[in-house]
Order: sequence, then C-alpha cells, then structure tokens
Amino acid sequence: MKNLISLVDKKLDEYMPITYPEDIFKAMKYTLMLPGKRLRPVMCLETARMLGCDIEKAMPAACAIEMLHVQSLIHDDLPCMDNDDFRRGKPSNHKVFGEANAVLAGDALLTFAPQLIIEKSKDLSEPTVLKLVHEFTKWGGAYALIAGQVVDIESEGGKYVKSPEETLDFIHMNKTAALFRLAIRSGAIVAGAEEDELENLDEFAGKFGLLFQIYDDIMDEISSFEELGKTVGKDKNSGKLTYVSLYGLEEAKNKFHSLIQECYDIIGKYNSKIFTEILNKLRDRILGV
Repeated sequence: MKNLISLVDKKLDEYMPITYPEDIFKAMKYTLMLPGKRLRPVMCLETARMLGCDIEKAMPAACAIEMLHVQSLIHDDLPCMDNDDFRRGKPSNHKVFGEANAVLAGDALLTFAPQLIIEKSKDLSEPTVLKLVHEFTKWGGAYALIAGQVVDIESEGGKYVKSPEETLDFIHMNKTAALFRLAIRSGAIVAGAEEDELENLDEFAGKFGLLFQIYDDIMDEISSFEELGKTVGKDKNSGKLTYVSLYGLEEAKNKFHSLIQECYDIIGKYNSKIFTEILNKLRDRILGV
C-alpha cells in the first residue's frame, strides 16, 4: 500500500509542473499534493495488477481519477458549499489562494485530468483510451458525482423529492461510490477485463463506496480533528442527511459490518493483499470506537 501511494505521489508531482501563470498551477498542486490515502488511484492500479496488467499502463488513469477527486474536495470546501476551512489537516484551497483561484483550480483539474489520460496512455489502444475518457466523464459528471453533490446540498434544508432513505442512498451512490466505481472499472478496462468480470468488480466498488461513506459518517460523529484532518461534526451541525442522522450510530455500525463482509466475500476471490489491507484498516478503525 505504501509503495503504491509513493508511486502515485511521484507521478502526480511529475505530471503537474508549475508553469505560467503560476498562481493556478500552485493552487492545483497545493491540494493535489497534500498527504492522503490515495485510495482511488491505488484501487485503480491494484485492479489492473490483480488482473495481470502492468500497473504503469494504468498510472495516467489512476492519477487523473485522483485529480478528479481533489477538484471535488476543493469545490466541496468552498463557502458556497460545505464552507470548511481545513482539508487533510491543512488550510483549504480557498483559504490559501482565495475563492476565485480555488474555483479555477478545481475547474483546471477537471479538464487537466482527461487530457492526461489521452496524452500519457501511450501503451493503450485508442479504443481503450476512448473508453477510459468516457468512464471519466460519465462518473465525474451530471449523472453521478455532481448529481450526488446537488442532492446532498438540497438535503440540508430537508427538501426531499424522494423519501429520506432513497435520497440518502442516491447521495452515497453518486457523491461517494461513483469515483470508487470509476477507479476500479478503469483498472479493469486497462487490463482488458471481460464484461462479466468488469460487472463483478463494479458490484464490489459500489458496495465499497457505500461502506466508505457510512464509515465517513460514523467518523464525523465520533472522531477528532487530528484523526480526520478536517472540521468534525459539520454534517450534524448543518443538518445534513447522513446514515447516522437517519438511522442512528448503532444501526450505522451494523450496516457497516454487513457491507464489509460482502466486500470481503467478493474481493476474496482475487487474493488481493491491497484490497484486504484497505478493508482491514476501515474495519479496525470502526471496531476501535
């Protein structure tokens, strides 16, 4: 896990030079290079590896997905969104570079990322690159990631077009699970996975995304700033719809344990130490609280 994170960090630094106009590239790189778990690029690379592919072939897609994730964090922290002053234990992008540059940094990352896939995926066929870019725009766009963010904002005021349960599921599956699905599907596409295997891994990714968001909801309820690296209790204080607010802490933990077992069952067929390590870390954190 540490080795893959180091590889991703090295490539992100290499792919993102500071050039004119420096302000925008510094803003892009600031949040991008903050220390993080790099779960999405790691899962992309590990999916490609466990399907017999050289991870270098998946590296441009993996780094592009991290850029997409980071742009969502930059925009999520803005005063017009979640209004959070900290990210990964450091001041949020808009606190360092101002709101205008933070908006533009997110926009720039969003467009820089697919450019990276196209320009750096030298060892992949054109149809494969096209498929990767299509996946990127699909899961990062209005039908997935952005849709989840919109409904998440609406839920703060209790404006539910659907039931609270359906609304929460929509938020989780789009705002969070979408990028895990993108990461794992991209790794499988690079490796040339057959459709049935792609769908099996996609099922794991969807369950993992829901699991991870429930984990995040629980940690927001009971963690400290030092543990999370961002303001804690904001979801509760702003009246956000979360698994904990809707079902309670104990039921959230029960759902977490049920989902993680389902994830173990699916990924166990692939004998992946990386995926097992990721699941174990989440499990151990929840068991410890």
